[in-house]
This record gives sequence, C-alpha cells and structure tokens, in this order.
Amino acid sequence: MGENLTGVTAPRDEDLLSRLVVEARQDLQRRRALIAQDQFERTVALYTPKDFAGALRGPGLSVIAEMKQRTPSMGVLVDDYRPADLAHAYMEGGAAAISVLTHMAGFGGRPEHILAARAATDLPILRKDFVTDPYEIAEARAAGADAVLLIVAALDRTHLAELLAVARSRGVAALVEVHDEAETRVALDVGATLIGVNHRDLRTFEIDLGLTDRLRKLIPSSVVVVAESGIHDAAAARRVYEAGANAILVGEVLMRSSDPAAKLKELTAWSE
Repeated sequence: MGENLTGVTAPRDEDLLSRLVVEARQDLQRRRALIAQDQFERTVALYTPKDFAGALRGPGLSVIAEMKQRTPSMGVLVDDYRPADLAHAYMEGGAAAISVLTHMAGFGGRPEHILAARAATDLPILRKDFVTDPYEIAEARAAGADAVLLIVAALDRTHLAELLAVARSRGVAALVEVHDEAETRVALDVGATLIGVNHRDLRTFEIDLGLTDRLRKLIPSSVVVVAESGIHDAAAARRVYEAGANAILVGEVLMRSSDPAAKLKELTAWSE
C-alpha cells in the first residue's frame, strides 16, 4: 500500500492484506451507522472534487506526499500527529498532491484527517485505505478527497470494475494499485487511467525499484503512473522518473523527517 519497508523486518504474513481489508470493513460499518443516508448525500454534494490526475501530469516528476501516524510493521512513526500542519508543510515543499491514510486499526487514520488536511490546503487529496465498498468512495468525497485507492490484489475483476465506475460517477479519481504484470493487465482491462506501481512484494515484503520500469512498458503513455514504496532519496526518485513514472508517492521518509517540506524539495532537487 505504498509503504516503504526497506531495512525493516516486516511480518511474514501473507494474509496481512486480507486482515487490513476486514478491519476496514468493520470500521466502515461503525461509521455508516452514525449518519442518516439523506444527510450523508447532502454532505457528499457539498464538495466538488479537484483534478487529481491532472495535478500529476505537470512537467518533471510530481510528488504525492503521504501522511500516516503509524504502520502495521513499523509501529508509530510520529507521536504528535497533526494532519493540518503536515498538509501545510507538504504544500510548502512543493507536493503536487497529498495522500491521507484513513485506516484506523493499521495506520491510526480516520476520514476526519482528510477534513483537517483539506482545511489547510487546496492541493488534491487521495484517500488511502482498503476501499471495497461504494460508500467509502462517496465518504471520501464528503470529507474533501479527490481520489481513492483501489488495490487490485484486494478486489476481484468485477468488483474492481464496479468500484471504478462508482468513482467516476462520484467525480472522484481512482488510483489503481498493482504489484505485477498480471495485476497491471487487470487494471488496464477495467479501464484504469491512473495506475500505482507498488514496489513492495506482498508476499516477501521486499522492495524492487525495477518494477516501475518493467510495468511501465505494458502501460500506455496516456495512463498516469505513480511509483510507490522504497523511494526514500533523490536517487530513487530519479530512477523511477527515468523509468517512466509521472509521480512518486512517499510517506515514511517524510513522517520521520523533522522538516518534511525540506525533505520533499530534496527528493526532486535533481530536476531543477
């Protein structure tokens, strides 16, 4: 899910993704019960989504700066987690968009963090979660998000296509995440126009930065490609850019930095 595990002993749990999906569904049921459907739809309609994909098509390498309080493998990344302050720092650092983790059990996130980030910036926002229900897409828009993450490994082809259609009907972009050639073909078959290449192997948790180069060859130039995981310095950022990535998604390196705005600038300084 775009998490940099380089140098970290991660749990060898092949069912980690399944567990995170189940936890997301459980929390969804709790949130859904808190608001009446008619009130929910009114809230959704109040926000007009921004052009998330368009923000990543600028000249050079774009950066999606991610915020998350903790991860299942690395634990707490920051004690004093302030989404609004982070959003402001990311904007100052030149981010093209922001990714906000909203998964509670694994990452300490919730939809309210999108609201906090939205209040601090006009940048497009990605809701990063294990989305499996149309409600979560509408919920993302209601909170002020402009895109959602859809993970091919967590969805069958029919369900993925249905959620992609829902996202379009809601005016929300969908970043479709893939991990290999087979998943890339599925993403393209269902009409994905924004593909995230996750360098992390879900079975071994190893990082392979060469994956963007291999998969970009399968993806039409009209499709925006976001390189995810293992990008913690300018050399890695430049490598995936030269392999054809339009953007990178970075999180851990920013969350661990005392100056995330400066760290963001450092990642793309080579392109100036």
